[in-house]
Amino acid sequence: MKKTRILLIGAGGQLGSELAQGLWKIYGIENVIASDIKDAQGILKEGPYETFDVMQRDKLFEILHRQQITQIYHLAALLSATGEKDPRWAWKLNMESLLFVLEAAQELKLDKVYWPSSIAAFGPETPKQDTPQQTIMDPSTVYGMTKLAGELWCSYYFRRYGVDVRSLRYPGLIGWKTPPGGGTTDYAVDIFFKAVAEKKYTCFLAPDTYLPMMYMDDAVKATIDLMEAPAEKIRVRTSYNISAMSFCPAQLASTIKNYIPEFSIQYQPDFRQSIADSWPKSIDDSAARKDWGWNHQFGLEEMAQDILKNLQASKT
Repeated sequence: MKKTRILLIGAGGQLGSELAQGLWKIYGIENVIASDIKDAQGILKEGPYETFDVMQRDKLFEILHRQQITQIYHLAALLSATGEKDPRWAWKLNMESLLFVLEAAQELKLDKVYWPSSIAAFGPETPKQDTPQQTIMDPSTVYGMTKLAGELWCSYYFRRYGVDVRSLRYPGLIGWKTPPGGGTTDYAVDIFFKAVAEKKYTCFLAPDTYLPMMYMDDAVKATIDLMEAPAEKIRVRTSYNISAMSFCPAQLASTIKNYIPEFSIQYQPDFRQSIADSWPKSIDDSAARKDWGWNHQFGLEEMAQDILKNLQASKT
């Protein structure tokens, strides 16, 4: 039986290092090769690692051959707020790197590919409440444009070439192990760091800006659950809606004050406000729950309690 060998591209980002640890538990640390454009940091130093630029197609193919890779998790991308500062580069990086991965999967007959989409693929005309799986998609950022186009490329490679590529439309992802990476929902990560360190936070979104969110533990679980599901269970070959909770900055701040009473928050909305306003307020992910049994474990209260406990412990 062929051994599973995974290449995790973009492992140095917010999701990557935690996903690597989840995959280690299933496949063994020696069979998960993490990679990023920068050298290994933190826990990623404990496992096999390749430093390379995903825009180097030949290097990608060389690593796939040498490491005898059977699956790719392709996480490398410029995120929403960062991408707006250099739209052409965001388009080039996000699109070309995905096409390199899909080409490799087709040519080398890899078993599976994972590529993340995002709620950024939706837009101003998308229904804001309980956004359906199939709906209007008119992204207003270059990041969102790359996610919508990427979903279509994934579906195309599945239909035309039989590449088993799977995807989730992530909401805002919140964790405590790595700092925020340039996304519009990153206030919900940064606020915890500032609450513990400074007891105050200045938010770049308005207090009543509701957005769908998910704790990192659930994001890792959803990703692995999707990839472990039998192929016949995967009925959506663009990208699955996925969610766990929705809240606004004021609601999150109030929850934090339950644990840190002296915490205070101010609001100074910037260019990211218009991005957030174009996105859904809540997500209908019933297709994922029905098709392959998705079920989240963390709500707002459970998430806040877990993050603050871990951040406060790391200070001592």
